[in-house]
Amino acid sequence: MSSDPTVPSSVGRRGPWFAAIWLFFLIDPIRAGLQDHDHVRSLAGVAATVAFAVVYMALWWRMRAEPQGRGTPLLLVLSALGVLMTVLLGEPGIACAVYIAVAVVMVMSFRWAAPTVVAIAVGSVLLGLLPGWQVEFGVAFGVIAASLAVFGMRTIIGRNAELIAAHQRNAELAVENERTRFARDLHDILGHSLTVITIKAELAGRLIDVDPVRTRAELADLERLSRDALADVRRAVEGYRDLTLPGELARARTALGAAEIEATLPNSTDDVPTELRELFAWTVREGVTNVIRHSGARHCEVVLGPARAEVRDDGPGPTTAAPRGSGLTGLQERATAVGARLVTTKLDPGWSLAVVVE
Repeated sequence: MSSDPTVPSSVGRRGPWFAAIWLFFLIDPIRAGLQDHDHVRSLAGVAATVAFAVVYMALWWRMRAEPQGRGTPLLLVLSALGVLMTVLLGEPGIACAVYIAVAVVMVMSFRWAAPTVVAIAVGSVLLGLLPGWQVEFGVAFGVIAASLAVFGMRTIIGRNAELIAAHQRNAELAVENERTRFARDLHDILGHSLTVITIKAELAGRLIDVDPVRTRAELADLERLSRDALADVRRAVEGYRDLTLPGELARARTALGAAEIEATLPNSTDDVPTELRELFAWTVREGVTNVIRHSGARHCEVVLGPARAEVRDDGPGPTTAAPRGSGLTGLQERATAVGARLVTTKLDPGWSLAVVVE
């Protein structure tokens, strides 16, 4: 049995049981058939009523998780049994009209169900014009009321199913986007670092017998680069709780591209000392954010060095000329904590935001 939540006309698990409760009103046709003196005709009417109830419940179970239109054969059988009930039992058999109308709403689209339900209601009233019959306005009202109730229920279930499907799709997209971002950031974090580490290891191997002093310097640099790369990877795996300089450069490239600002970014962060990497990451984040939000620039450049991180743009401003917000204030506090200072400069054109270590 299908469990596709996108099926608009599917009925919940408890729907058929609620439907079974309303079969109570078929007791009147059955009682009328059992009291009729024409035993053959009455027993046939009772049998038709029982079969009608069985087909009605079968339709509910079928439509519980099946798409619209799949219950058409059962609807046709149900309609035929309803006509047979009316013919065999007479006026009490008109009670089938309400059930047929409900089945129509379940199976057909609103475009076809609405006129069909109206026709059933009108037909139940017109049958009251037959000799010896009474006009059944109550049945007509029941047809309309029950149809509206089931249509409302089907609409709510459909909307809920669509909402669930949308949530599932959004969750899948969020996971996929996170995987893509993590893969991109991990590549940006490790790609260049591993290349440099490999080259320095090869160089140290060639120099070990020729220039021991240079070899020791290369090995020390190799150890620093390895530790920095490992720290960046750990931060990325932990869910971006801390900033990483390569990760911020990767996100800056994406953000500037989305804002249609040409970006010039460094290909390496190897010259940045370990103790300054987090501060420079904050500098890149704050500077690029200001460029995107306030500068109106067409080009943005990030420059990194052993003692300086700078974000430049060619926009008219205001960028950092505006009163400092919490972002720049926080960056100033981080810079001061490590003995650096925040410098903002008007360029021609554009502005510069830099953190400089004295």
